[in-house]
Amino acid sequence: MSETSENSGTGTSGTGGSDPGATGASGVDPSVAAELTRLRESIDNIDAAVVHMLAERFKCTQQVGVLKAAHDLPPADPAREARQIARLRELAESARLDPAFAEKLLNFIIAEVIRHHETIADGAR
Repeated sequence: MSETSENSGTGTSGTGGSDPGATGASGVDPSVAAELTRLRESIDNIDAAVVHMLAERFKCTQQVGVLKAAHDLPPADPAREARQIARLRELAESARLDPAFAEKLLNFIIAEVIRHHETIADGAR
């Protein structure tokens, strides 16, 4: 189960609160609950950072879209995209992240950027 859809450690995740060693009111050992809370707070902070980084990235790509539209350049740049995918796959490997996942994520972002660039180009005509 993903962390975003998992319950908050209240003992309803299949244990039924029947753990004989549990000492908390929710049926989860307080040290386990504290560790879950600590980890989830880290995840929440990372998620916030990811959103802010994506927002900054899209601010830059919007400027690229305006520049491309002003100079009649195509919204997509397949050669640049291929270089970026290769670069991101290498970064993912060095970070011990699945390169295929990193590529899927970048392809999703690139598709959104191209859509934005097409919209900007359409508005410039």
